[in-house]
Amino acid sequence: MSSFRAACVQLTAGREDEVTLVTACDLIRQAHAGGADYVQTPECTTMMEPNKHLTLKKALPESEHPSVKAFSALAAELGIWLHIGSLIVGTEEKRAANRAFLFDPKGEVKARYDKIHMFDVEIPDGQSYRESATFKPGEKAVVTALPWTQLGMAICYDVRFPYLFRAQAKQGAGILTAPAAFTKFTGEAHWHTLLKARAIENGCFVIAAGQCGVHAEGRETYGHSLIIAPWGEVLADGGSEPGVIFADIDLERVQQARDMVPSIDHDREFSF
Repeated sequence: MSSFRAACVQLTAGREDEVTLVTACDLIRQAHAGGADYVQTPECTTMMEPNKHLTLKKALPESEHPSVKAFSALAAELGIWLHIGSLIVGTEEKRAANRAFLFDPKGEVKARYDKIHMFDVEIPDGQSYRESATFKPGEKAVVTALPWTQLGMAICYDVRFPYLFRAQAKQGAGILTAPAAFTKFTGEAHWHTLLKARAIENGCFVIAAGQCGVHAEGRETYGHSLIIAPWGEVLADGGSEPGVIFADIDLERVQQARDMVPSIDHDREFSF
């Protein structure tokens, strides 16, 4: 098989995991009803808690996490590949993990990925972010097998580090991912450009589900979940409201793009 239907779920997560979980499951069911074989949700799918101490208090270990159990059961029920952009997971350390999960159609965890790059910035809209104060950075890149191709896993701020995506493409990834909770300010400036660049420079599809709308304490996320083809065409754009977008993925387009511009084979070592 060289083709399948992909979907992105776009939503506005609240402060309580169990509340947003209901919305997420409803939207995933909509994606399945629309024929999706692979469904991706945003970063922090079920909870965006702005208070660090409350985040850590609410971050349950993976083995006890209600959303892990619910999404596993839902993937098995629907018989889909379910990529949860990330959940906030408690660890034995003082910081939580911002962890993505890929469930197979039997509900088993096929792959996990902990976000590597932490969003520690002051942006001109007056908001400050210090993810490293709450989350322990991941240390391992992940490429995993789907029935159709290899999938590279990343999260949000990772998209600004092209070497991660290049390494995944060289490991065989035909699809790169960047589920996100991009700020509205940075999203309006950079989101489409960064994701299109990751697709074009690697000759890969890029699938990126996003949070949207206004969250607790006024945080705004950009939305515009995107599915992008290897030549850079936007196949689907989620706009600014909650919902589901779809695109039919033809993996032959990966090789076509790389045949036209084989830059992935032209990397060279250099020195200063």
